[in-house]
Amino acid sequence: MYDYRRGGSVFGAFLLGGLVGAVLGLLFAPRSGKETRDMLAERAEDYWGQGVEMYNTGVEKAGEVVVQGKEKVAETSEQLRTKIDEARGRLQETVAKSSEVARDKVAEAVPAVHGAVDKAAEATKGAVDVAGGKTQETLDFVAQKAKSSGAAAADVAADAVAEAAPEA
Repeated sequence: MYDYRRGGSVFGAFLLGGLVGAVLGLLFAPRSGKETRDMLAERAEDYWGQGVEMYNTGVEKAGEVVVQGKEKVAETSEQLRTKIDEARGRLQETVAKSSEVARDKVAEAVPAVHGAVDKAAEATKGAVDVAGGKTQETLDFVAQKAKSSGAAAADVAADAVAEAAPEA
């Protein structure tokens, strides 16, 4: 039997049967060969005309589809371009606002920073002056101690020399 899972065998058998029937009908028709050939030629011309007409209709419809597709693409691309331009404008506005806010914040912070820097500079200068004074006091103290230690050392040395001299 036929294998119905393929699906094409039943339809193919139907077409083959129809074709065989048409050929047999032509061969056994009560017309003469010339009449049969004329009838076949006439039918072939009709079918050819119908085929050409269907082809031309298909070409026209395909052309219309292409034109409609181009129009749709142009329309869609224009819509996208408009949306991109709008988004770019919103982004530029946002950036401008943000930069303006940042500029204002910096302008507000600059005087406070200048004041803090000036205070820090004054405090540092005062600390350097105090450190300089303390250093000078320390140096004077060390010099004084060195003089007094030097005088004491000279006295000790003189005493040592004096004691050593009588023995020699």
